[in-house]
Amino acid sequence: MSIQVPHINREQMVEVDRLMIEDYHISLKQMMEHAGENLARLASMQFRYINKPRILMLCGNGNNGGGGLVCARFLMNWGSEIQIFTVGREASRKELPSTHLSTLQRMGAQVQSYQETMFLKKLNSNSIVIDSMIGYGLKGEPNREIQSIIDGLNMREDIPVIALDAPSGLDVSGLESNRCLHAKSTLTLALPKSGLLLQENKSAVGQLFVADIGVPAQLYDGMGIRVGHIFAASPILQHQGEISYKPVFFND
Repeated sequence: MSIQVPHINREQMVEVDRLMIEDYHISLKQMMEHAGENLARLASMQFRYINKPRILMLCGNGNNGGGGLVCARFLMNWGSEIQIFTVGREASRKELPSTHLSTLQRMGAQVQSYQETMFLKKLNSNSIVIDSMIGYGLKGEPNREIQSIIDGLNMREDIPVIALDAPSGLDVSGLESNRCLHAKSTLTLALPKSGLLLQENKSAVGQLFVADIGVPAQLYDGMGIRVGHIFAASPILQHQGEISYKPVFFND
């Protein structure tokens, strides 16, 4: 089954988020929940052949980090061993990520602020990394702390990385970044962003997937984007080339 999926730019995605909240009354909390659950399902599928996988989560203080924290909650509930590093100053953490972090701490999750020495130590004892530091909103270069994490991970090709929405450091508008994270897989949200499909960014994006976060087809119609019911067969689609995608079935 081949499904045709259009791509959008960053400004259009900003408008999608605005319309979801203001016109359709679909909250950011709902969207974040969909994003995190779909990320957890994709991660579980990709490491199902790893015996007792240990997962290191890198979560920023914004909405992308919130999606990663939701993912961590699902993975913990499914029996995975999780280590969470929060990235950035606690004072700058948004309300929803703070709420999700509090839930994880009540569940007994291993959570600590990023510290380079400890991060490198934990990296050696984990089998997979999930990146939810920065999403599609990045403009310019990431800060020094995130750049040091990116550089460290890019030196460890033996540890697969799954990125949420976009690999941290990649400008989804299409501007090439030579210092972005190189992921094995990227799960972008709602629709693919244009920069993820550029040939020069392929090695950073890895295998591209797109996940349903509940955007109504009517919303896209109002923006002049023909989407339809692309997630009818599965909430996650896998990129096959150009604008062609196929459903991901988790019982395969």
